[in-house]
Amino acid sequence: MRKQPIKIAGAGPSGLTAAINLRKAGIDVVVYEKRSDAGKRFHGDLQGLENWSDDRHVLDYLAQMNIGVNFDCDPFLSQTITNGEESRTSFYDEDSPLCYLVKRGTHPGSLDQGLKQQALKAGVPIHFGETISLEEADIVATGTISREIFAVDKGIIFETDLEDTNIFLINDDVAYLGYTYLLVTGGYGCMCTVLFDRFQELDASFERTKAAFAKMFDFEIRDPKPVGGVGGFSTRNIFQKGRSLYVGEAAGLQDMLWGFGIRTAVESGYLAARCIIEERDYTSAAQTFFQDRLKATLVGRFLWEQAGRGNYSFIVNERTNASAGNRLDLTFFYNFNRPQKMIYPLAVRAMRRRYPNLRI
Repeated sequence: MRKQPIKIAGAGPSGLTAAINLRKAGIDVVVYEKRSDAGKRFHGDLQGLENWSDDRHVLDYLAQMNIGVNFDCDPFLSQTITNGEESRTSFYDEDSPLCYLVKRGTHPGSLDQGLKQQALKAGVPIHFGETISLEEADIVATGTISREIFAVDKGIIFETDLEDTNIFLINDDVAYLGYTYLLVTGGYGCMCTVLFDRFQELDASFERTKAAFAKMFDFEIRDPKPVGGVGGFSTRNIFQKGRSLYVGEAAGLQDMLWGFGIRTAVESGYLAARCIIEERDYTSAAQTFFQDRLKATLVGRFLWEQAGRGNYSFIVNERTNASAGNRLDLTFFYNFNRPQKMIYPLAVRAMRRRYPNLRI
């Protein structure tokens, strides 16, 4: 029987999920976080806890992974996607929203603070402002690896009089090969630009984003504060080095299609904990669980960009998939089906040219 506690480097969603599950299984665990609090790298960003990548409802799925909802979690029942000329709006049932909006950071009600509270309640000691070497850690949950960055974003959070809004703008003149979004829930807004190429244009792209949304909506922006971040990705993942298990973006786990990675982060932390509890091989389990999905999102990014020719008209046209209630079939991008497997080599070549430092 193990006498020393499991050491976890990083108090993000993947690290805290692992800690919660280990402690609930009766295993001693201690978390080390270099920042002064959970969520310190964020500043109130609104992010999407996606509910589209498979058939399991994300909140039920979190419960299965011993994660409760003690954080602000607002369902979005409609979503508009536009290229600036054409638009399409999809509507979703209350029991199956497209996604849930969550706040990131040290703010009350944020996902990060909620997970911290759950970990502390489970009896997990968290040492903020302390680090350990990666070689000492049993689980490494330290976030994005700089050489594996494939996407960057910049934006603001603000107070506003605009009603609840969920709109994505896909227009290469505004955000080349990326997207911009305006999210508002209960008077709390977040406007961001996300780029997958031409990172040097990020500042200019965000200025174009603000101008584009100002044309669409007449709304007030009060007390704006900057937010931003990066995303890392790999398909040749290293899930273990020595005794250290790697989870979340430290293992290169992300959604290359759009960069919605919270669900994957929690999954990886849970899987690492279960493998320790059950004395299973984590590398084998993680490869089985994640590899096809990672490859599918890489192909999805490639296909999305091909469909973007003609100013994304095929994607935003109201007649596309009208028989499906006008909803985009997002699950297609995550299944790694036979067509995706055939396209995969072509997609890999294209992504390697753009991101020569990524392990893909």
